[in-house]
Amino acid sequence: MSDATATETPELTVYYDGGCPICRREIAGYRRVDGAGRIDWIDASSADATALGDGLTAEAALARMHVRDADGRLVHGAAAFARLWASLPRTRWLGRIAGSAPALALLEPAYRVFLKVRPLWRRA
Repeated sequence: MSDATATETPELTVYYDGGCPICRREIAGYRRVDGAGRIDWIDASSADATALGDGLTAEAALARMHVRDADGRLVHGAAAFARLWASLPRTRWLGRIAGSAPALALLEPAYRVFLKVRPLWRRA
């Protein structure tokens, strides 16, 4: 479930829906890139409340992407993707751009559209 060792604090914890084939495939791609070992990857479809941590329910974690930084701050939606991208060396530049207010103003509505059609893939 987790790539970071028990003795180090992960740079980021990513909560994703492992029951969604698209989500699972996308996360598998992220897990293969340089820097992914500093991130905890939590499949919210099979995680218990302890693994989800404070302030995150299974229902919320399955409804949209969430990340928690090393300071415990929880971020969701397009901002969560921006944080993930910013934490990986190859996509750091993309994370900086995507995390800006103008970019998030465009990306969040696009992500919400994706969330409306995602259940079609989850059932497949």
